[in-house]
Amino acid sequence: MQKIDLNGKTILVTGAAGFIGANLTTELLTRYPNIKVVGLDVMNDYYDPALKDYRLSEIEKINDGRFTFVKGNLADKELITNLFKTHNFNVVVNLAAQAGVRYSIDHPDVYIESNIIGFYNILEACRHNPVEHLVYASSSSVYGGNKKVPFSTEDKVDNPVSLYAATKKSNELLAHSYSKLYNIPSTGLRFFTVYGPAGRPDMFYYSATQRLLKGETISIFNYGNCKRDFTYIDDIVEGVIRVMGGAPDKLTGEDGLPIPPYAIYNIGGGTPENLLDYINTLQEELVRAGVLPEDYDFDAHKELVGMQPGDVPVTYADSEALERDYGFTPKIGIREGLRKFAEWYKEYYQV
Repeated sequence: MQKIDLNGKTILVTGAAGFIGANLTTELLTRYPNIKVVGLDVMNDYYDPALKDYRLSEIEKINDGRFTFVKGNLADKELITNLFKTHNFNVVVNLAAQAGVRYSIDHPDVYIESNIIGFYNILEACRHNPVEHLVYASSSSVYGGNKKVPFSTEDKVDNPVSLYAATKKSNELLAHSYSKLYNIPSTGLRFFTVYGPAGRPDMFYYSATQRLLKGETISIFNYGNCKRDFTYIDDIVEGVIRVMGGAPDKLTGEDGLPIPPYAIYNIGGGTPENLLDYINTLQEELVRAGVLPEDYDFDAHKELVGMQPGDVPVTYADSEALERDYGFTPKIGIREGLRKFAEWYKEYYQV
């Protein structure tokens, strides 16, 4: 592994106003006094743009001139090309993507634009403006309906059950080909159900909170028989930063051609939680934080329903490789993570 000292480097973070991107940017600026970060985000309205503005405002609170924000589309090749030429990035972290499994069923075009064309533009820019390391977001969704658990990066992932998952698997294939052809060190990270303060409102814990506040019913899929490997945002950020600082080695094969400097890792909590247990914990923490009253009748606002198209019953990460290569294991459990979310929600929405 090629060690990279991130201090003093210029980093591109795409999706910088997004949930993971904003938290990563904040931590990079806080941890490394001589780092420079350029953040790119299209600021679309897939969910409330005010939340993206809020995340950017939190970054600006610590910005001493080392962070530059660019509003733009990853699919705009000229923009991406100019950014790379202007800033000479050392490390690129591509987090920009159209997220969401269910949304991809009704809005396929935006997934092809952002997740395929956008990622291709990043790869082309890295090809013509060599970087020390390209780190990019994949997803646990690539495992589809795999029955074998925990999910290992050695598992076959050729049967996606949603277009979103197919685009993420495509990213891995594209990155592998560019690593092989142009010797670009690249690492893909399969994220497992990321949650926390200022997260994505389309994620279950967030949308459930909003529905409960309105007195609406929350749908619990697969009649509650779902398990998810929930991963708290701080654990995700720590994992990403460690991976950024260690790129796959550039090696030459017997044929004299590059052995692709390419790697894939899972980042997951490592302890799948039953969805009903997760919901119960969320309820307790919402009451504790004062978001919901103590006498709230939760049972009257729950509805057990069947599986949804594109969804899977279980996600479970085998993250041993991440621990072996980077010495990192996620540590924050759902009680602590949901408590922080509930406290943030109370403050942000002034409920």
